[in-house]
Amino acid sequence: MPLARWSAPDPAREAIERGIAAFVSASIVRRWLAEDALKPWQHRSRVFITDPQFRPRAQRVLDLYARAWQGKPLGDGEYVISADEKTSIQARCRCHPTLAQARAMRVNHTYGRGDALTYLAAHDVHHAKVFDRCEPRTGIDPFMNLVAQVMA
Repeated sequence: MPLARWSAPDPAREAIERGIAAFVSASIVRRWLAEDALKPWQHRSRVFITDPQFRPRAQRVLDLYARAWQGKPLGDGEYVISADEKTSIQARCRCHPTLAQARAMRVNHTYGRGDALTYLAAHDVHHAKVFDRCEPRTGIDPFMNLVAQVMA
């Protein structure tokens, strides 16, 4: 098992099994890891860009964020809107209340699922304004409802 997948009891058990220590508790391992710079559960991922057209495509978006199109500045009446759709968002409710503990909050991760919705959002890039709505389904009609909301 990769080290990043271990919880505190795993290295404690491993130390005892290998004869490194007669006894080590999981709480001691947690304390050692908290004090040390070694955090095996934290990692960073990188994405290597393989698309040869990435730079020109990204440049168009970056230019729009800088209020320019094809080398010319956008006018006062021109806007840049970034829109996205998240389909099948589940309305969830917790089956049991969250319990406050002395150390860490405990949350029951068994959820009751409600109706699926489509969440649509648009962001006016230069005025930091967000428009959003939930629709019962996906498609052009719900998207046009978002466009109408933005244009209004």
